[in-house]
Amino acid sequence: MAPTYDRGISRGMGRIWVYGMLVAGLGAAMLMSLTLGYKVYTLAEVWAALSAHDGSETATVIAGLRLPRALIAPLAGAALGMAGVLVQTLSRNRIASPDTLGLNAGASLAVVLATVVFGVQSLVGLSMAAALGALITSIVVFGVAAGAGGLSPLKIVLVGVTFASLAHAVVEIILTSNEAQLQQLLFWLSGAFVDRPISLFFNGLPVVLAGAALAFLLSVALDAMQADDSTAASLGVPLLAVRGLSFLAVSLLTGAAVSMAGPVAFVGLVVPHIARRLVGLRHRHQLAAAALSGAIYATLADVAARFVIYPVEAPVGAITAVVGAVALLALLVRRLA
Repeated sequence: MAPTYDRGISRGMGRIWVYGMLVAGLGAAMLMSLTLGYKVYTLAEVWAALSAHDGSETATVIAGLRLPRALIAPLAGAALGMAGVLVQTLSRNRIASPDTLGLNAGASLAVVLATVVFGVQSLVGLSMAAALGALITSIVVFGVAAGAGGLSPLKIVLVGVTFASLAHAVVEIILTSNEAQLQQLLFWLSGAFVDRPISLFFNGLPVVLAGAALAFLLSVALDAMQADDSTAASLGVPLLAVRGLSFLAVSLLTGAAVSMAGPVAFVGLVVPHIARRLVGLRHRHQLAAAALSGAIYATLADVAARFVIYPVEAPVGAITAVVGAVALLALLVRRLA
């Protein structure tokens, strides 16, 4: 199996070139996020606004509005990209994603309940509810799948899809009967980086780092788990422990992303395919490439959301959903061909 790990377009020194290009691409995407929008600013104006702190209109827009989303978008995208790699390995299913496991749906349900039932209105409060919802969902899905005659990748996906359908139905019922909160919550539930305070970035960063660190620690075991269970077990992989810890990493990464931006759909589906194409199947490279690719993807989607229905801004989740739906159809066609 080892030779198949390096089937990306790069290996050895070539990976350094790929990582360098991804880092450069991320820098360019973040600069686009700072300069492009309802009003276009030059790089000199951006630098002056970030360094002056003079309370001018330009400084307010750049430092107060665009800088937070230029930081939150790549962080959320990186988290969802890495979570997607883990989910697809755990399920051995290339069309799986955190959405498949119901984590986004669980976070969305938690936000709706926090608003309608408990009267939470603050952005920080809704973010905490989203993170808690993702964590509780991960425990429920993992527990039910493990208790139904033994844990397996297929059962995880089936339980996740079932829970996601249930959560979406409950959200629709609640919103239908509470029209006052409908408009406030629809934008959140579509996924967005606009009007997010920079404090969400600093709150989400340690959670993302913890999930990423756990994922990288499991990378060797995950390499073995790309084969069947018997092969992985013969190589000394403790399957239940690795799956449980991987699921925890997915929960941390997805919960942090949803807490910052809402359920940004399909990032976890598309990005792992890009990562494998670039660097092959070894998880330490997959995760690194997925983090960078996801950061670029989410940031560019955020920039595109400012212009698709200009001058009104579209939810970034709508942009990623369109791209993700096309990618999903393409993957399904390839599987059926």
